[in-house]
Amino acid sequence: MEQVTSLVLLSIALGLDAFSVSLGMGMQSVRLKHAFIAGIVVGIAHIVMPGLGMLLGQWMSSGVSQWATVAGGAMLFGLGSYTVFASLTEKHSAAYTLAGAGLWLFALSVSIDSFPVGFSLGLRDAEVWVSVLSFGLFSMALTWAGFVLGRRAGALLGTYSELLGGSILCALGLNAIF
Repeated sequence: MEQVTSLVLLSIALGLDAFSVSLGMGMQSVRLKHAFIAGIVVGIAHIVMPGLGMLLGQWMSSGVSQWATVAGGAMLFGLGSYTVFASLTEKHSAAYTLAGAGLWLFALSVSIDSFPVGFSLGLRDAEVWVSVLSFGLFSMALTWAGFVLGRRAGALLGTYSELLGGSILCALGLNAIF
């Protein structure tokens, strides 16, 4: 029972990055279809990244944890800067950032910090796969929840929601870096 509780708490902790970012992005007029697909891609990324961490953990140094945090923060800041810039200069929404490369950038930026988690899990067959599947499912659900709540908040904020969403992404990125 204690292991299940630890796994659930770790899964929630890893998924909260995705929740926070999707909350900010949800304030842009993101289509539900894009939010749904983004949740799936984020879930997959939260399976792949710790899985890669497990496989490569023996070869990598402990400095990867700091690198992953800085890289993820830089990607979030870049995505947020783009969103803020687009909201100030373009007449249409920057919501299209959740398609193609923008979708993968989003998924990578919120899941890269789960890479070092793979180091601590080790290579324990079934337990590892249960763990990474849990990470993926919780991250997917939290991403969807963030988009839904962000969308509702965006409707209340009107034209300022995209600017606020981009600012949140920038703040999350800077927080991860510093």
